[in-house]
Amino acid sequence: MGLDTGRAAKMESSSYHVPCIYGKTRENGEAVVRVPGSKSITNRALLLAMLADGTSILTGALFSDDSRYLQQCIADLGFSVQAEEEKALIRVEGLGGSLPVKEASVYVGSAGTAARFLTALLGLKKGVWHLDSSEQMKRRPMLPLLQSLQELGTQVEYGGREGCFPFTLYPGEGGKQEISVDIAHSSQFLSALLIAACCGEKSLDIRVKGTHGMAYIDMTLRMMEQFGVSVQRKEADCFHIKAGQSYRHQDYAIEPDVSAACYFYAMAALLGTKVLVPGVHFTSLQGDIQFLRILEKMGCTLGEGEEGVWLKGPEKGCLHGVEADMHACSDQAITLAAIAPFADSPVKISGIAHTRYQESNRMGAIAAELGRLGIRCEEEEDSLLIMPGKPLPGVVDTYEDHRMAMGFSLTGLRAEGIVIRDPGCCRKTFENYFQVLDRVTEELEKPLAW
Repeated sequence: MGLDTGRAAKMESSSYHVPCIYGKTRENGEAVVRVPGSKSITNRALLLAMLADGTSILTGALFSDDSRYLQQCIADLGFSVQAEEEKALIRVEGLGGSLPVKEASVYVGSAGTAARFLTALLGLKKGVWHLDSSEQMKRRPMLPLLQSLQELGTQVEYGGREGCFPFTLYPGEGGKQEISVDIAHSSQFLSALLIAACCGEKSLDIRVKGTHGMAYIDMTLRMMEQFGVSVQRKEADCFHIKAGQSYRHQDYAIEPDVSAACYFYAMAALLGTKVLVPGVHFTSLQGDIQFLRILEKMGCTLGEGEEGVWLKGPEKGCLHGVEADMHACSDQAITLAAIAPFADSPVKISGIAHTRYQESNRMGAIAAELGRLGIRCEEEEDSLLIMPGKPLPGVVDTYEDHRMAMGFSLTGLRAEGIVIRDPGCCRKTFENYFQVLDRVTEELEKPLAW
């Protein structure tokens, strides 16, 4: 179903006018929504395929700014990467952990996975590696990972502020066999070291400070095992990676992006409709599947069939307030915050302090934009408390953050006059999100049924 002229008129280069369709959906309305491949799985699979012992074919892959930056970085390191976007397929010719070049410059854009994963890998490889990023990525933390690499003997030369892009990595001597890494601001630091560690010359113990993002660590460990490398958990906070292991090439099917699917499940919750996302299952590698259980506590009904998981919102979207620890699915904190005003009691979101250091200061951005819409939001060190209310018409700033754009678009489905500024920032992970949103609202929007 394509965009008609009226729908297309809502989308401008700098803003998107959200269609308020609350109360306008057909009785028992439902929609089937297909979403792109998982960003987290696509980028991990790209790196694992690059390190594997032959050609891997990745199917169901995501094509977005983040994944394209990583593909380009891998090509800049001398690897053969062939992408067929219309088939969602990528071929990567691995060289058994070897790199074709001894010096290279790579640009990671705003892709956090590319930034952290490549930094760890190149820091363990002998050569001279120049790494740079977008201005947004230069504001995001890198120091804990770089300090861990320095413990391994890597030399780091900064081109600007310490602990930030750009920098150059040089080989060093006398590295330790046990290092530590602080993941308070990003679990990607640990994932990066785990994936790269078997490429080093020595077995390695990684001791972890913090517990943030362990659902993503579980994903990393499971994918490493799927590609043939095992990690031993020596203690609760210590991982052992034996040297000499190698990744195996394979054909690898990438799951649909549960993070992307959650926007449409939350839409069903708001509108009292039903949404099915093919390919999403409760056995997913992705931690954001836990967000569906939060929606269930708010009054939604969940089910799973052979095709995938479906969610039906309560009648007329009458949601209940909830207290939700979102450490396992923190990418959905914005999503929950965006629908929280429509609950029948306050919504408390905790376990999200680290989100201040992501694409934007997400805690601050949520509080600011809800306040702009007339919704009371109390920000504490690790939590937000959002009060019920009727959002006022207004323009939502997105802070160059794709999740702010996608999350707050949900608010406008139930409140008149919501405009999303800079909708194009969704290119980072879901470049046609607003076109898909239009198709789904067209499918659901019928004469008044309630």
